[in-house]
Amino acid sequence: MTSIHKFHLNNQYVLLDRPSGSVHVVDPMIYEIIDDIPKKNKSEIINKYKDQYSQEDLSRAIDEIQLLIDQELLFSEDDIELKAPYNPDNTIKAMCLHVAHDCNLRCKYCFASQGDYDDQRLLMDEETGKKALEFLCLHSNNRKNLEVDFFGGEPLMNFGLVKKLVFYGRDLEKKYNKHFRFTITTNGVLLNDENIDFINTHMDNVVLSLDGRKKIHDEMRPTSNGKGSFELVVENFQKLVAKRKDKDYYIRGTFTNHNLDFSKDVKLFHDLGFEKTSMEPVVAESTQEYAIREEHLDQILKEYEVLSEIYLKIREEDPNFLFFHFMVDLEQGPCAIKRSIGCGAGSEYVAITPTGDIYPCHQFVGETKFRLGNVHTGLTNTEVIENFKCSNVFTKEACQECWAKYYCSGGCHANAYYANGSILEPYKVGCEMEKKRLEAAISILANEG
Repeated sequence: MTSIHKFHLNNQYVLLDRPSGSVHVVDPMIYEIIDDIPKKNKSEIINKYKDQYSQEDLSRAIDEIQLLIDQELLFSEDDIELKAPYNPDNTIKAMCLHVAHDCNLRCKYCFASQGDYDDQRLLMDEETGKKALEFLCLHSNNRKNLEVDFFGGEPLMNFGLVKKLVFYGRDLEKKYNKHFRFTITTNGVLLNDENIDFINTHMDNVVLSLDGRKKIHDEMRPTSNGKGSFELVVENFQKLVAKRKDKDYYIRGTFTNHNLDFSKDVKLFHDLGFEKTSMEPVVAESTQEYAIREEHLDQILKEYEVLSEIYLKIREEDPNFLFFHFMVDLEQGPCAIKRSIGCGAGSEYVAITPTGDIYPCHQFVGETKFRLGNVHTGLTNTEVIENFKCSNVFTKEACQECWAKYYCSGGCHANAYYANGSILEPYKVGCEMEKKRLEAAISILANEG
């Protein structure tokens, strides 16, 4: 029988059966004896713990555990396998559309080199933008619902094109029997009444970049003239969110080793009136001054526990407050195979540059060996596409025995590549953070359920 994962957090004792995905909130007695279930028979377990618990309670607990085993909800067999590369017909369902390789901020940790991706500053032209949307329609096969994220740099620097492409997309919907779900990711500097109204009318989701406390945000996200951007963008974001009503948005923060106490930043999001939030670890080479390194890991894991306690307290008064990484679907959502392959970067999901070049995702843009083709000439780098299609929890050695593999799907390909030089070798620090976030999320559900 395969092992299970157990943990104690936020006053909850939890057992998670990796293959089935079933989660069990148990009492301390079951939590203690569960490790002996695969190794000892009933009488041996009762004899071992008879001085701590009554024989009647132990007998009943063992019988209950055995029932769950019989139902394949504990110690189940991990017999899921992916027999062929996922997405055999090369269906693309989502696109990150880089309408601007330019930016009005100079974020110190920017993976896009302050917007230009280590190249010249460019704005996408209308022809390329329209060709990109048509490329998505033509490569989506029978899939009707498609996703497009207007991205940069800063997409508001080319907002005239964004508006044209939204309307062009609506025409394509009729032509190809598709439906576009549009998102825009912005730093907020150029938000005004006019573009806020357009965004709130036409964008299904908005991602708003804000790192938290003024000192932290201004240090890492200065304007092009070196001034802080906190006060300006907070005011603009509050205005957008107030008008947005019940439509989706996310405040997206980034923490570095400058704010390893990032629970304070998430709490500030709530204090500022934002209900939908996330806080992501910076992606950077370990040599960068602000980078997250293995030496910071213990503090980060403890901070996620602190954040989970704060989160539970906030939600007692405000149940609408959400933190992205604490939202987990214990029903497991998609099929097990889909859960094994992750975001689909390089296969189901691509990024398009202002010149029409195609990359596996926004974080690979500029890495020319990962260039998949161009919207004007098509997909040509089939070898890289096949590599991404074959990258999943079954082909990553480090994932084989990991209890979280069907939740994280093997982690981010870009993080793996930039940390280890291979998309098949997961980013270890990221893996540990993801596991702690999952434990926190499950303990929160147990408390609120």
